[in-house]
Amino acid sequence: MKVLFTILLISVNTLLFAQGYSLPTLPYSYTSYEPYVDAQTMEIHHSKHHQAYVTNLNKAIAGTKLEALSMNQLLMDISFRSDAIRNNAGGHYNHSLFWEILVPKEKQTTVIQASFESAINAQYGSMDSLKKALTQAASTRFGSGWAWLIVTSDKKLMVTSTGNQDNPIMDVSKDRGIPILGIDVWEHAYYLKYQNKRGDYLSGIFNLIDWGIVSDKYTKALTDPLLNEIQNNNWMALKDFHKVMAQTFHPCEEGNFVPLRTRSGELLAKAILLSASKPPVIKDKPSVHKALENLEEQCEKIHELVGKNAKDEVLLKEMTKAHELFHQVEELCHD
Repeated sequence: MKVLFTILLISVNTLLFAQGYSLPTLPYSYTSYEPYVDAQTMEIHHSKHHQAYVTNLNKAIAGTKLEALSMNQLLMDISFRSDAIRNNAGGHYNHSLFWEILVPKEKQTTVIQASFESAINAQYGSMDSLKKALTQAASTRFGSGWAWLIVTSDKKLMVTSTGNQDNPIMDVSKDRGIPILGIDVWEHAYYLKYQNKRGDYLSGIFNLIDWGIVSDKYTKALTDPLLNEIQNNNWMALKDFHKVMAQTFHPCEEGNFVPLRTRSGELLAKAILLSASKPPVIKDKPSVHKALENLEEQCEKIHELVGKNAKDEVLLKEMTKAHELFHQVEELCHD
């Protein structure tokens, strides 16, 4: 009976794990991308590298409440996640987009929507100039990373780049928005064919980019609620405060007051910086500013109590008040 129960438990766990992220199937054979990317590189890149990101991401979130979050939610608050989640969620998202826009030349869409063409001309003057900007971003990215074409929160096109497997949805990125085109400049994307000649790889990869697909992604991005979410999420002073709040308040709930007693000054400093920062437009209102002032005063009170070696129960009571004030500003707790 015990053996049967163990087998059943393993089967259930396997089923639950299988419901996580999965490797997308390429719409074309590995040989279809030649001569610009060789079949061996495509096979290794897709079935080995991308599969590893998927496998490791599923392992990293298994059994945690992060399993219930969407990919966008994982990425937007990536500064709160582990390095394993940051690297593997980014790797999965980035490569999935890459495969979507790479199409063998004879199968590419020829229709580029007028709105996308107008946006390109307004921002870069011409398609050729846009390609030069992307090439510049990709060729000057030191080490491994990505070059991107994104739609920003003010609905403009922007060329940018990120290191490793970061992307512009992440709150660690300087330039944020919805990616509609990504170019992989990790060496595993081109080394077998091009060795260290990244420029030759970039010249070749443009022959595989389907601008019709990119055009469609641009149109969808303009009305995607994610743009507003990124704008609201892009309040780094709030995130910096929240990190210290989480690292001091939650241990207090569990009876551990050492983090608070050693970092109350840091908590106050972050509260002062937060109160002085400019909120996103949607949060820039009197009620929010008042809550920030109250939060700063509460953190100052807590710091003074720590200096007076107040009892644990007093500190917990005052930290709970600070936590409630924080939630008046930001309803979501990232823990």
